[in-house]
Amino acid sequence: MPKAAKIPAAKHKFVVDYSRPAGDGVFDGAAFEKFLHDRIKVDHKTGNLGENVKIQREGDKQITVTANIALSKRYLKYLTKKFLKKNALRDWIRVVATSKDVYQLRFYNIAADEEGEE
Repeated sequence: MPKAAKIPAAKHKFVVDYSRPAGDGVFDGAAFEKFLHDRIKVDHKTGNLGENVKIQREGDKQITVTANIALSKRYLKYLTKKFLKKNALRDWIRVVATSKDVYQLRFYNIAADEEGEE
């Protein structure tokens, strides 16, 4: 009986677009990249990325997370929200899914809320 061929793990590629807050100077992409490096867990351990997870920052616009192991998009959203809370930005910035594998950081539309209250 032949050995079962090893099935390659699914490759996931997620993008977090933070161009809007970074353009206004309130979001630090380098700090966010370091936060993800320090916090993403592989085999229930932080700082264990190895070759399984790659994090690349593309200028002051977006971060791409490529994983060869199971990594959920929801986990990336959780970590992004945790970073925003840590930096006291959670009250002004929200995380929105714009497509199947892309999250975008947007400001809350406060101007529309103020008009509605009057």
